[in-house]
Amino acid sequence: MPTTTLPPAFGGPESPRNPSRRTLLIATAGAGGALAVAAAAPFVATLTPSERAMAAGAPVEVDIDKLAPGELMVVEWRGKPVWILRRTPDMLAALARAEPQLADPQSGVASQQPEYARNAHRSRNPEIFVAVGICTHLGCSPSSAFQAGNPTLGADWPGGFLCPCHGSTFDLAGRVFKNKPAPTNLEIPPYKYLSDTRLLIGADDAAAA
Repeated sequence: MPTTTLPPAFGGPESPRNPSRRTLLIATAGAGGALAVAAAAPFVATLTPSERAMAAGAPVEVDIDKLAPGELMVVEWRGKPVWILRRTPDMLAALARAEPQLADPQSGVASQQPEYARNAHRSRNPEIFVAVGICTHLGCSPSSAFQAGNPTLGADWPGGFLCPCHGSTFDLAGRVFKNKPAPTNLEIPPYKYLSDTRLLIGADDAAAA
């Protein structure tokens, strides 16, 4: 079988006429790397303070004016999906019906929500539900299963969310059902209203409505 000899630039033997070729290539590569780092530094320096803050997980402003009843929108905050659901009157009524089936209906695990979300609807405004869309079991993202009496989930299903990875279920306030792999309710991020139609995800204060 014929053998293949690599040229010097790809790891083959050095040319007898140019024994320093390999050294030159290494030195050139090192210089190129240094130039790349030097070129990157001015680019980072040109980022505005707001861009650097956003990259670090700064609050995200969201317009919910066009969010219709029963609709769910998803935004990103700190690399996480954040759900914003405009609940219908039927959805709100389903929260009370779900409570006997829930593991923590009173939101007793304080770390899972700010104090202003420790209520039956787990939100500042009963109509608008905001939650981190990550299952508290192993980090999958649950899918919406809003239809009450969903054939897959049983006739007594009140509507909510289903994690496709291991079957954890959550009601329309992100509260976990009993005997499921997920140990706690979904996380509610800090947020506040800037107006009736604008939210700021990732920040709150005592004066926020």
